[in-house]
Order: sequence, then structure tokens, then C-alpha cells
Amino acid sequence: MYRIGWFSSGRGAGSRALLTTAMDNILSGNIKAKIGFVFCNREPGQADETDKFHRLVKSYGIPLIYCSSKQFEPKLRKADINQWRAAYDKEVIRALDGYEADLCVLAGYMLVTGPEMCSKYNLLNLHPAVPGGPKGTWKEVIWQLIDEGASETGIMMHQATPELDEGPPVTCCQFSIRGPLFDGYWEQIRGKSISEIQAGIGEENSLFEAIRKYGLMREYPLIVSTIKAFCEGRVRIENDSVVDSNGKTIQAYDLSKEIDDGLKMQGLI
Repeated sequence: MYRIGWFSSGRGAGSRALLTTAMDNILSGNIKAKIGFVFCNREPGQADETDKFHRLVKSYGIPLIYCSSKQFEPKLRKADINQWRAAYDKEVIRALDGYEADLCVLAGYMLVTGPEMCSKYNLLNLHPAVPGGPKGTWKEVIWQLIDEGASETGIMMHQATPELDEGPPVTCCQFSIRGPLFDGYWEQIRGKSISEIQAGIGEENSLFEAIRKYGLMREYPLIVSTIKAFCEGRVRIENDSVVDSNGKTIQAYDLSKEIDDGLKMQGLI
């Protein structure tokens, strides 16, 4: 059976919801795979929210491996973050010895993975933009979209690399931010600069909120659809390249229709 490795910092409700969503799809048979292990960079007793996450993992009977990044060589971390990251990743790899995974998902994992981790595992991370789109946090992405007057956006899963948000795209979905749902919001800010909007109503402006809303509702479905596509052999990573079921190299596997069809069935779009 296809094996998934799950990496999370277990910081809050979002981490638990991600794991629950994945497990619901596995237990229902929608995803024919198993989560072979969950790795957490927080240990028991470090935070109440993380303890809840640990209990959730154990409730599913999934092996839980943890190593506190906070407690790991704090002096080295302060002196040289790159050297610390390499040392910590080696400790993680050691802790995971014996656990195999065909694909690993960074699901709320709040550490940058170094070269050794990235070469050891096929690590996928979520980014709230289309391939070639804006870099940065989801807030930074939305502001860039507004500043550029973009007509569409989306989200993607990309290979994790030591360079944040620079990994090759693997899967994606796109949606329009023009048309009946959005045109009125664009009109509200017409003629205003980004600095004026930010200094005024800021993130509470209707366009910012709408872009966030319609992007957020696609995040969990993209993660689920990506795992499913890998399990079914529709897409895979070969020699650091993304290929389709025919072995043809592709830029990113587009899951837009699959995800939108699911959202329509739920009456969300």
C-alpha cells in the first residue's frame, strides 16, 4: 500500500484538522494509502495544542515520532542557523530510521528543511499561489495580487527545498478573481494605491477577504487530491522531476477541475 509520511509542528486546530481530513479520506477509501508515521518537532508537555495533536495521532494508531527543535542544541541555533538545521535534520532522519514513505507532506511543519532532508524524502509543501506566482506568506501573496491587478490566482503543492517557496511545482489549482463575485470589490479600491489601502481598512477590505476565502477553501482539497493523484499513479516524482502517468515530464499537475467539481457538489461555489 502507498505510504505517506506526515510532518507537523502541531501548533493548533489547523494541524489537527489537516490530519483529520487526510484520515477521513483514507478511512472512507477515497485515498488508498496509509500514513506510516507522523513526525512532530515538538515533544509532549511543550504546548497544550501540541499535546492535543499528539493524542489525535495516537487515536488513529499512527506511529508518532518527535524531537523538540526548541530543545535541540539551542546555542548552535543561535550561533549558526544553517549548521543547526543540518544537525537537526540528521537527528530527524536518525529518529525516522526504519519508517518508510513514498511521499511526505509538510502539513503545518514550521521548520525549513535542509538539503539532506530534501534529498532523503519526497517532501511536499503548500503555497498559496500558482506556479510562477507571488512568493511569501499568504498575506504577502494577496497584497501582491491586488497590487498587480491580477485576474486569477490559486494554490500549489511544491517540492520542499532549502530555499523557501522555491521548490518545483508538483500540483496546482487555479481560480479567477474577476467576474461577478469579485468585480464589485475591485471597483471599491479603484484608483487607490496599496499603501493607501493598507493604511486605511487594510486586510479587512472586501477584495482581500474574498481572495483569502476562495483560496482557503481550496487548500485542504488540494492536499487530498494531490495525495490521491500520487496514490493512483497519475503523477509522481522521478529524479527530481514531476511526471504524469505516461512518464512525461510536466510543469505541474493541474487539479483545478477536480477540486472545483468537489466544491460545487458541496454548494461552496
